[in-house]
Amino acid sequence: MRVYEAIVKALEGVGVGAAFGGAGENAAGLMIALKHSATIKPVITRHEQAASFMACGYAMCTDKLGFCFATAGPGAFNLFSGLAVAMSDSYPVLAVSGYSSLDWKGKGALNETSGVNRTPDSQAMFAATTKKSFLLTDIAKTCDVVEEAVNLAFNGRPGPVHIHVPENLTHHGVSVDNYHDINLQVQPALPDPKRVSEVAALLADAVARGKKILALIGFGAVRSGAGPELTALVERYQIPFATTLDGKGVISEGHPLSVGVFCDSGHKAARKAFLAADIIFAVGNSFAQHATFNFRDDLLDGKTLIHINISEVEIDKVYKADAAIIADAKRAVAALNKEIWPIAAAVAARPPVDRDYDDEWVIELSEKLHPGRLAQVVSHNLPDNAIVLADAGAHLAWLGYYLELSPGQFFRKPGGFGPMAGHVNGALGAKCGNPGRPVIVGCGDGCYLLSGFELLTAVQYDLPAIWIIFNDSEFKLIKLYQLQAYRETGLVEFPNPDYVAFAEACGARGYRVETIEEFEAAFKQALALGKPVIIDAHITRHALPHYSPSPRGILAGIGEMIEDRLRPQQTP
Repeated sequence: MRVYEAIVKALEGVGVGAAFGGAGENAAGLMIALKHSATIKPVITRHEQAASFMACGYAMCTDKLGFCFATAGPGAFNLFSGLAVAMSDSYPVLAVSGYSSLDWKGKGALNETSGVNRTPDSQAMFAATTKKSFLLTDIAKTCDVVEEAVNLAFNGRPGPVHIHVPENLTHHGVSVDNYHDINLQVQPALPDPKRVSEVAALLADAVARGKKILALIGFGAVRSGAGPELTALVERYQIPFATTLDGKGVISEGHPLSVGVFCDSGHKAARKAFLAADIIFAVGNSFAQHATFNFRDDLLDGKTLIHINISEVEIDKVYKADAAIIADAKRAVAALNKEIWPIAAAVAARPPVDRDYDDEWVIELSEKLHPGRLAQVVSHNLPDNAIVLADAGAHLAWLGYYLELSPGQFFRKPGGFGPMAGHVNGALGAKCGNPGRPVIVGCGDGCYLLSGFELLTAVQYDLPAIWIIFNDSEFKLIKLYQLQAYRETGLVEFPNPDYVAFAEACGARGYRVETIEEFEAAFKQALALGKPVIIDAHITRHALPHYSPSPRGILAGIGEMIEDRLRPQQTP
């Protein structure tokens, strides 16, 4: 068995169902091995960066390992952006890349990345974007290395790993004679009973004393499937809950206790509940920049913080926790429920909290399509099992604000690393992992233009995703930042192609829409069509997303910015 045949067989054994990669000489053997796989669907992308994003999309929307690959040298380096996403957002991803022959180390062979004699050092570069990068030097250790890498990808806080396969190990006559299946032993991140007891006592005391508690729920709770446990807890003690953008839908956003999304582009009701709370019960979140109004020092002043996260690194990273449980969110909340229910009686049902996003009225300042109304139409027509991926840009704020999700639906923004086009491409990985679920991407025209040519990949491999392009021919968020910081704009406008003609040239379907009625009709048709679709939505430039620079509201935030500008600058 040749080296890549062994790797593919090992990945088949742990349930990998798709492989995303770029063609290349050093990956040629892997491409042949994947061609003969009965269970792994190979997807050859137009660009390796897209392959890495697709692997993230696959891992994000399944409980399986995402797998991407590339040839040596520049092809391998194109994987870095996706691996950085997997690192920051906790996706188990394995990347395999070629490597020049070890026999020629230091001689300047084509694509050499040994770090010797002015060649790039790919080992150091992959080590910086993964949990660990391996250089396979002994063919007999192939299965052992793959086994270690895959287990590392899953254990603790999930993340990416990488294996270099040197060219000399792929030669004819070099074989893996000791193949063995991978023993995947994912160690569950179990909560410390002592920490659970501490948190249970703290919450029970707060309930007994009538303290105001707000649950703040993030993607870690979604990833672990903690929705049922959290629902039981908040309903028993009538705890209002807000989510981060990535926590949307873990409990129905139509639930009487839901106050919406807490972040700088979130809901007033969530900010109001946060400010009123005595205790913040944070589950599966990392207190990211936009979720904390740029890491405000005073965000938690006067409040008690209880933090649950699978990673010890996240505890106290931004805000000091008064109590913490380091564990998988589902297991932690289940243990907490078991501990707290005998010591704290249930609370009688309360009237639903006031919310500012139910059937929100959109002020339309132009005859052109309003992106808020567009997001509302998506929400009202969204299938119960839909996956919605928002790429980086103003459209994310519109979708995050107006989509009202329920368990069974899935929403994800670009995450902490936040690349443009990450989800334009990641959608194909999500579709491979969930062929029976609609996959919808909300993206700006700037995002789509970065890598929309992967529509050809979607058509070739029959991956019927839907791309909704928020088309206003400008980089909206960059323009707004320029106006705020420099009081002028520059280089933020650009022309767009005819997306309908482009879609048809690729073998997909395209719709151009300029009214809300046209959009709704196109969206319904796209959901029923079963093929890749672009909806080119020509939106107004005059609409601004909901945004507050302060949890106390936009006027308070503007006042703070004025004070900051008037404050004398200290000289170094």
